[in-house]
Amino acid sequence: MKEKCKTFEELTSIAADFLRNKLLRSDGTIRHYHVLWRRVKRYMESKQIEYFDTTVGKEYLLQEFGGRDYAKLSKREKDLIRSVNVLCEFQKTGAIQSRKEQTVFEGSIGQLMTAYLCHKISLRLKKHTTDLHQLYLSRFLGYLHKNGITSIKTINQLHILNYLKGMDSRFSTLTHQTIITLRGFFRYLYEQQLLDIDFSSLIPKDNFIKQPKLPSVYSPKEIETMIGSIDRANATGKRNYAIVLLAARLGLRASDIANLKFEHLHWEQCTIVFNQYKTGKKTELPLLAEVGDAIIDYLRYGRPKSNEAFVFLLSRSPYTPVHGGAITGIVHSCLVKAGINIENRKHGSHTLRHSLAGILLEKGTILPVISEVLGHENTASTRYYLRIDLKSLRQCALDVPSVSTSFYDQKGGYFYE
Repeated sequence: MKEKCKTFEELTSIAADFLRNKLLRSDGTIRHYHVLWRRVKRYMESKQIEYFDTTVGKEYLLQEFGGRDYAKLSKREKDLIRSVNVLCEFQKTGAIQSRKEQTVFEGSIGQLMTAYLCHKISLRLKKHTTDLHQLYLSRFLGYLHKNGITSIKTINQLHILNYLKGMDSRFSTLTHQTIITLRGFFRYLYEQQLLDIDFSSLIPKDNFIKQPKLPSVYSPKEIETMIGSIDRANATGKRNYAIVLLAARLGLRASDIANLKFEHLHWEQCTIVFNQYKTGKKTELPLLAEVGDAIIDYLRYGRPKSNEAFVFLLSRSPYTPVHGGAITGIVHSCLVKAGINIENRKHGSHTLRHSLAGILLEKGTILPVISEVLGHENTASTRYYLRIDLKSLRQCALDVPSVSTSFYDQKGGYFYE
């Protein structure tokens, strides 16, 4: 199916409809594709290319990445490559093959799994988390059907243990996440009185130990360099400046910046009041003068005319609200343009949140205050950031007592041959 006769806008619009209606991709995912496709459009305009085809896509990727190692590319760069390949595939065939493993929930057990997933979604978990739960439950359901188990009442502990035993022991994380998913599912069934036995308590614990990486942080000097390098002479720069300040000065998550509405800005009280997208917790933060001035500057001289209730909009038509992925990309772009070394460090908006926590820790701010600033429900989440404050950690080090010389002189001792 040839699509050369269609303009780039028509082609991307139809491709987006296919992703939305056939592959059931979310609106956020569709917006992310449009953001990346606009980069291809700018390339075509610079080369005076009227129609898109696979040759144009390959030439664009060659210009962008040349012979760079794909494994060393950032997630955003890989997303760009994927978006171009998707557009090439659609232009050539008129369809897009799903790269995701299909999840099917059939029968009475499948209906219970679907109800459980709806319950998890109502708790406002990240989509990535619920997608994983969906995948692991779908695989377990396939195992049950393969063994002729179609009713939840006929499941016993042996079925669950045999399923876990059959998983590849080389992938400990996969097994661990599957155990967590099944525990949650069977606990839900027991609490809903759909099972008389709480199988979640009978699923054995594994020996998986997660070693979280240290949060990526940037020094106050690096952050100020980045903020100072943003060009505020144009509309996009005014918007990006306000966005970066919200992340760097107030520690807002990308999702909360993207969802910021005019009703959240209480100018007379100089506060920002909103419910966090991740936790649903109501948060009230001071509207710092620097941040307020940046938002006003954007609203007056940078924001496109629109009736949208959201503060921040895309800088190009269609002027729809920005999404969390775009916020992350803005921070990444600002860091790179400022000449900040991002090697071996994450470089999205969340790093500014980590960095703010580090700055507050260095100033001796107590954990409850930091928790309130970051919108954590308790200080347990905030303790995660303690590891980035090496100065404070050193103060916690215990003095090592001296060892008597008689220990080294004793016969039969460890050091004595």
